[in-house]
Amino acid sequence: MGAIVRPRRAHCRAGGAGVSAFVAGNAVALLENGQAYFPALLEEIDAAAREIFLETYIFEDDATGAQIAAALGRAALRGVRVNVLVDGFGGRSFVRGLMPRLLADGVRVLIYRRELKALSLRRHRLRRLHRKLVVVDARVAFVGGINIIDDYDRGAPAHPRFDYALRVEGPVLTHILAAMHRLWRLVSWASFRHRSDEALLARVAERPAGHLRAAFVIRDNLRHRRDIEDAYLDAIAGARHEVVIACAYFFPGRRFRQALVDASRRGVKVVLLLQGLVDHPVLAAASRALYPHLLAAGIRLHEYHRSYLHAKVAVVDGRWATVGSSNIDPFSLLLAREANLVVDDAGFAARLRASLGEAMAAGATELSPPAWRRQRLGRRLWSWLAYQFVRLAIGVAGYGRKH
Repeated sequence: MGAIVRPRRAHCRAGGAGVSAFVAGNAVALLENGQAYFPALLEEIDAAAREIFLETYIFEDDATGAQIAAALGRAALRGVRVNVLVDGFGGRSFVRGLMPRLLADGVRVLIYRRELKALSLRRHRLRRLHRKLVVVDARVAFVGGINIIDDYDRGAPAHPRFDYALRVEGPVLTHILAAMHRLWRLVSWASFRHRSDEALLARVAERPAGHLRAAFVIRDNLRHRRDIEDAYLDAIAGARHEVVIACAYFFPGRRFRQALVDASRRGVKVVLLLQGLVDHPVLAAASRALYPHLLAAGIRLHEYHRSYLHAKVAVVDGRWATVGSSNIDPFSLLLAREANLVVDDAGFAARLRASLGEAMAAGATELSPPAWRRQRLGRRLWSWLAYQFVRLAIGVAGYGRKH
C-alpha cells in the first residue's frame, strides 16, 4: 500500500502541487451540501459488502445522524466490518446517544481523544480529528468538509449549510485508505494499549476509474505538518490569472497572507468567499481585522449571508482545485488532523468555480474598501480586540513565536 504523497514546493505551476504528488486515472464527483452528500453516502453504505471506514469530527445525534447510524448498523448486521472513528470533542453527543446503538449492532467504534472536560488551550487538547472521510469496500471514497449533522442550522432555516464533499473512485483511494487504516490502528493502540496488525478486508483496484489526476493531502503532527498549507502556497505562488478561495474560518498566518497579497499585486485576481452569517463570533471578528490589509492589496472579499458557510475549497487558474476539511486558520493548519483532495483538471475546476460563482451571486455581499472604512468605531475596536485575543490564544497554545 502506497504512502501518502507530500506535494513538493519546487517548480510548481498553478496546475499542480508538484507533478509527483498526483495519481492519474480517477473519477471525482462534486457534491454540494448535505442534500447531495448524504443520499450518495447512504447508497454506498447500503451497498457495502466487506468493509467500511468512516471518520468525522461531528456525528450529531439528530435526524441525519440517526439515518447514517442506522445504515451503518444494517451493514454490520449483514456481516460488513464497519469501523467508525469520531472526534471526542466534536462527537460528544454521539458518545452519549448514537454510539451505544452502533455498538449493539456490531459496529466497531473508536473515539479520538475523548473529552471528559471542557476544551482547554492546552496544545494536546486542541489536536482534534477534523477529517471527514469515508471509504467503502476499497472501491469508493468520500472526502470533504461535511460533518454528519442536519443540513439546516437554526437562524438560517430557508437554506442549507453551504459545504462540499467529493465522491472519489480510482487509484488515489490507495492513499486515502492507507491514511484511514493507519489512524485506526494508532487510535486502537492508544485506546487498548495493544498494537493492531489487522489486515484490510478489501484492497484498492489499481485500474483507472476515470481520467482525472488527484492528490490526497493530509495534515498531522508528525511527517505532514505543513502539507496542506504548502499545497495552497504552491498553487497561489504559481497563479497567473485567478485564485478563488471559500473558507469558513479564515485566519491565515503571515506567509499565507503575504502569498495572497503578492499574487494580487502581480495582477492575479484574488477572490475570497468568507462567512457573513457567523457561528464563532470571536474568530469571525478577528478575521475581519485582516480585511483592511487585504482590501488595500486589491483582494476582493465576499461575505456569504444566505446560510452558514462551512466550505473549505479553492480553485486556481481554472485547473487546480481542492476540496477538504482544512480551514485556513491556526486550528486546521497547526493543530488538527485534516484531509484534502487536490484535483488537477480543468473540467472539475470549472464545475467548482461555477458553483462558487453562483453562491457569490445569490448569497454573498462584496465588501468595498470605502464601505469598510466607514464601519462603526465600535465594530472596528471589537475586531481589533478579537484579533489580539486570537493571537494570544495561539501563543498560549505554544505556536505564537514560531508561526
